[in-house]
Amino acid sequence: MTVKIKVDQLIKVFGKHPEKALRMLEKGAAKDEILKKTKQGVGIANVSFDVQDGEILVVMGLSGSGKSTLVRCINRLIEPTRGRVYVDGQEITTLSPKELRMVRQQKFGMVFQNFALFPHRTVVQNTEYGLEIKGVDKSERHRKALEALELVGLNGWENSYPSQLSGGMQQRVGLARALALDPDILLMDEAFSALDPLIRRDMQDELLNLQKRVRKTIVFISHDLDEALKLGDRIILMKDGEIVQVGTAEEILTSPATDYVAKFVEDVDISKVLTAETIMSKSKAVGYLNHDGPRSALRKMRQADISNLFIVNHDNALQGIIYAEDASAALKNNGKDLTHLIRKDVRTVGPDAPANDLFELIKDISYPLAVVSDERKLKGVIVKGRLLSALAQGGSYS
Repeated sequence: MTVKIKVDQLIKVFGKHPEKALRMLEKGAAKDEILKKTKQGVGIANVSFDVQDGEILVVMGLSGSGKSTLVRCINRLIEPTRGRVYVDGQEITTLSPKELRMVRQQKFGMVFQNFALFPHRTVVQNTEYGLEIKGVDKSERHRKALEALELVGLNGWENSYPSQLSGGMQQRVGLARALALDPDILLMDEAFSALDPLIRRDMQDELLNLQKRVRKTIVFISHDLDEALKLGDRIILMKDGEIVQVGTAEEILTSPATDYVAKFVEDVDISKVLTAETIMSKSKAVGYLNHDGPRSALRKMRQADISNLFIVNHDNALQGIIYAEDASAALKNNGKDLTHLIRKDVRTVGPDAPANDLFELIKDISYPLAVVSDERKLKGVIVKGRLLSALAQGGSYS
């Protein structure tokens, strides 16, 4: 994948004499010690990571961990004290104010916890605001604003005022305002934190659905672990201005890097994080349409010690399943074709299905649960024993 954002050894020190803090950081001093001895506050310390093009990277941590400082350093709303930030290979940290303003307009959209809507402007006028600042023609910015509102499900509300909208709808306007600029990158700082829990979950779902359509690079700041696990392709966990672990939700939950991370995630239900793809195994054997007959199908079953066989075509798309007794009966009758033996009503699941949804699907079937792609290509299978083992061992299975 292509690296969209690269952060290299970024440091932010708040105070009039940052050089004092920098010297102590170089000697390995902790944030609290530096504040006590120098009165300089370390916001972030030697932070380095990459963000891949099109991924959602969630930066999370408790209050004071440095996550909001970090996201504002990426587009220099806060000036870093030391270190570098690159966007598409261009070093942001050396740009002049004019150059930086151009990059912000072209590359970045930002959504804050506070909706920051103008109460005297309509929904569409609020959505147009960033385009207006850029000097976009009135008719063009109106068109782009309406398109952005449709993306976030607010078409029909364009002439309403913020006071007429719910909190969730107001946050959608904030998101639409960012999307109207058509940025490559969305920086979202605690964007859903002010919302009621039910509305918050709805907005998380909306963001994931939106991402499937627009494929932006998103850096999402959150203090909520459940939110991070739901949204993040990868997660950065911060403490005292430093990164303590970077990884997928499963990596962080099943292989915590430190005792702090282990404590942080100890109450998470692992079944909500493990997916069909992480639990599945490769099928021991498959049969091929228009290639295998009853005899070769039975041979594959016998060699793999299984009593049924998934059948795929030449593109590996699942066609169905055949059972050993059906193949045996066909062989006794000198049958040479599998087509009429295939049972097509096979239960399947997508690779992203959470583990806690799999029990109901697998409990009453006599064959493994097939994991298939959107094109119905067979990716793997899940057997009951493997599912139970994965959950019992917290995902640490082989």
